[in-house]
Amino acid sequence: MEHNAAGVIKQSLILEDKRFLSVSGVEDVASFDEQTIVAQTVMGELTVAGSELKINSFSTQTGDLSVEGNIVTLGFSDRAEPSGGFFSRFLR
Repeated sequence: MEHNAAGVIKQSLILEDKRFLSVSGVEDVASFDEQTIVAQTVMGELTVAGSELKINSFSTQTGDLSVEGNIVTLGFSDRAEPSGGFFSRFLR
């Protein structure tokens, strides 16, 4: 992943024609289907909503995510600190 001058991981989003989305700084893809993709990024949780969405590529090494489809909304929420492991989330 690319870092800025302060050593912080950089993030960018490039949306082309509301059809193609490229995102850098992605740490994990939490969930995805044809209507919604939720990704954990260095800047918080990114939600991509639309229709016919598909992930063209995702690299955990570089943090690059490529999405194609009818993109309607992009939303960020602040980075939340993990509140426990898998079972604590599962048992909520």
